[in-house]
Amino acid sequence: MSDLRQQMREDRAIRNSARALLEADVAQLRQDFTSKSLGERVLGNIGEGAKDVLERAGDTADNNRGVLAALLGAVVLWFARNPILSLFAADEEELIESDPEVGETYGQEE
Repeated sequence: MSDLRQQMREDRAIRNSARALLEADVAQLRQDFTSKSLGERVLGNIGEGAKDVLERAGDTADNNRGVLAALLGAVVLWFARNPILSLFAADEEELIESDPEVGETYGQEE
């Protein structure tokens, strides 16, 4: 009988320590949830993710300045293509005939 009592005492001690750990975890979770609202936690996570993406983009841009400059130049030339072409064309009719998009720019359609 003493073996059973000893086993019961050991089992009770293990149960009590497991219960104390569980109660401590629950208290910690309650404290975490009451300190910040759900919206604050979501915004915090989004902000941290955005900060990480921005840091990576900055590092990539620092490492590839030439590619970035070429890309920016290509975009500028693309948007300025019609005025640039009009400088080289003899007249608007020749320009419109060579590029239908330019005709749309000047309000003329095919």
